[in-house]
Amino acid sequence: MARILLIVGGGIAAYKAAELIRGARKAGHEITPVLTAGGAHFVTPMSLAALAESPVYTSLWDLKDEAEMGHIQLSRAADLVLVCPATADLIAKMAAGIADDLATTLLLATDKPVVVAPAMNVRMWQHQATQANIATLRARGITVIDPDEGPMACGEYGPGRLPEPDDILSFLTPFVPSEVEGRVSTSLDANGSLAGKHILITAGPTHEPIDPVRMLANRSSGKQGFAIAAAAAQAGARVTLIAGPVSLATPGGVARIDVETADQMAAAVEAALPADVAILVAAVADWKVVAAAHKLKKADGPPQLSFAPNPDILATLGQHPDRPRLLIGFAAETDNVVANATAKRTAKNADWIVANDVAGDVMGGARNRVHLVTEAGVEDWPEASKEDVARHLIARIAEQLA
Repeated sequence: MARILLIVGGGIAAYKAAELIRGARKAGHEITPVLTAGGAHFVTPMSLAALAESPVYTSLWDLKDEAEMGHIQLSRAADLVLVCPATADLIAKMAAGIADDLATTLLLATDKPVVVAPAMNVRMWQHQATQANIATLRARGITVIDPDEGPMACGEYGPGRLPEPDDILSFLTPFVPSEVEGRVSTSLDANGSLAGKHILITAGPTHEPIDPVRMLANRSSGKQGFAIAAAAAQAGARVTLIAGPVSLATPGGVARIDVETADQMAAAVEAALPADVAILVAAVADWKVVAAAHKLKKADGPPQLSFAPNPDILATLGQHPDRPRLLIGFAAETDNVVANATAKRTAKNADWIVANDVAGDVMGGARNRVHLVTEAGVEDWPEASKEDVARHLIARIAEQLA
């Protein structure tokens, strides 16, 4: 599957690193631990080495390793780098570009995706300095997993707990390469098949307010769009991801813009142009409500809502002076999936439509089965994980642009 370089920071949550390693190994990943001096106060190199079935690296000053430039080799040999737990101190050093030990030197030297799982006291997490450092990391394309909320070892309650190991591993899925000829392949990442291209992607639902507390929404989770953004970034593209209200971590190397309504999404898409490719995955509400200024009261009876059409982002791009070279829409259907998608491609002046049947648990689920509708015909793709669907779509896009 993947080669993960695990950097274990110095916090009480370091004990979860052992469980994380066990889960990663069970999933077939290769994992190489790097134990910081702080982390060694909570877990031992021996325990991590036994679970990982790999040497544990602790020092920048190992004569044998550094004679071979070991810190550079470690930083480049992995498919991704996971910092878990990431303490406030380690996050601050990453944001400042400090390289004063093996872990921070690796982080500064790596050219691979980096995922950070913070864990600290709630006040430390909420401090302006920490939040500024987190914003800096995200702006650089580093994926930061939001901490869980709950009771802490210090006795306080709030956000700052390290997520469970299984949840952390699930966040790594977009960065895990596909299986090719018995060995994981990072060809999209390595060959830069979309290098120099700007890929614009929309993902997730939109929320249309009814009054200050209510809204119209849909069940889109954003998972497919985020997986496509991750695959595009791994292929070397410059990726702009315009996301509706979802709680997903930003993929590494992706510039994310958060919006709520269809009007906001349309404006963000317009501002992001020009783009070589636009992939409109978001489930945009067709209608908006003329929202009430005050909360509608139950005692007043069923509200009489007035509706207005939302902007049609796909159709607008289809006629736009800066129309992307390749314009791709998504069609979520429950009946006549291919026929409706084929009609949509023509009506919206799109190049491709990716159609899927959402009558089951596709929205919010982990897998998808799609049909790619092009001018040349229909490609029926087998059911696969959303990450594999994303990689296949990005490979087809690279092939088309070539």
